Amino acid sequence: MSKKALIVGIDYYAHSNSLFGCVNDAHSVNSALERHSDGTRNFATKLLTGTSKESSVNRRELRQAVSELFSGTDDIALFYFAGHGYIEQVGGFLICSDSADGDDGLSLNELVAIANASKAKNRIIVLDSCHSGIAGNSKINDEHTTINIGVTILTASTQKQYAVEKDGSGLFTTLFVDGLNGGAANLLGEVTPGAVYAHIDQSLGPWDQRPMFKTNVTTFTSLKKVQPPITLDTLKKLHKYFEKPGIELNLDPSFEPDSPSPDEEKNEIFADLQEMVKVNLVRPVGETHMYYAAMNSKSCQLTVLGEHYWKLLDADII
Repeated sequence: MSKKALIVGIDYYAHSNSLFGCVNDAHSVNSALERHSDGTRNFATKLLTGTSKESSVNRRELRQAVSELFSGTDDIALFYFAGHGYIEQVGGFLICSDSADGDDGLSLNELVAIANASKAKNRIIVLDSCHSGIAGNSKINDEHTTINIGVTILTASTQKQYAVEKDGSGLFTTLFVDGLNGGAANLLGEVTPGAVYAHIDQSLGPWDQRPMFKTNVTTFTSLKKVQPPITLDTLKKLHKYFEKPGIELNLDPSFEPDSPSPDEEKNEIFADLQEMVKVNLVRPVGETHMYYAAMNSKSCQLTVLGEHYWKLLDADII
């Protein structure tokens, strides 16, 4: 799979207040994206950072890099930006190091237009900047999003909000990186844009900035592969141990290794079931713990999540 990412962080601004955490945020995102958790290559990344007058990111450079990112036919082309944002009646802008006025930055309308026209299969825009929630809307008061199939936009805040920094990093980016590094992974170890948004959204309270998520895709793509909380071999045994959803698996003391008369084959099954309990696929019936369910000859059954993965296995999706 061909995946590339343009990652931009700007702290230095010649004509406005400089920032202090955007470059570090860009490096964090770069580290999270360039490799899977097992060390294998993930995204081919390009990092642009504005740290000083001598090392800045101007509008022309940023626009050229964005055009190059979305010019190919990659499976995923991802753009991340951390820096100042600006909004006015004609729309929003990403402010570059050389911007003298807000509207001489990179227009979000232009950014989305470039992504819309791209032949890349999945085009993903992630913005940690003030007022970034307007991205994808043609006008400031227009709530209708105009993005083509294959485009996803994830922003730190709504068009009326500022992006918050905490402990020297963008609050949004901290949660974004946490999600990429496993906080948003499913039981297969895959991290999708929708799961990352859910992770960020659930981590912010009603008084915090609100992230925005806009997407026009038929299926979600995986941004990263992390170590799954349960092995695929064990996950597949859901189908082996439970004939169908709603069926209970009867237990007895021989399932428990520490019982007076353990059964080796049943002990192996019980070990698998306990792994499934840890990730909320299986639960004991009539007892609070699997140990007591076995020792008291009770049973266990699939949870709602367990039934979901059972159906995925049954449909040969996994």
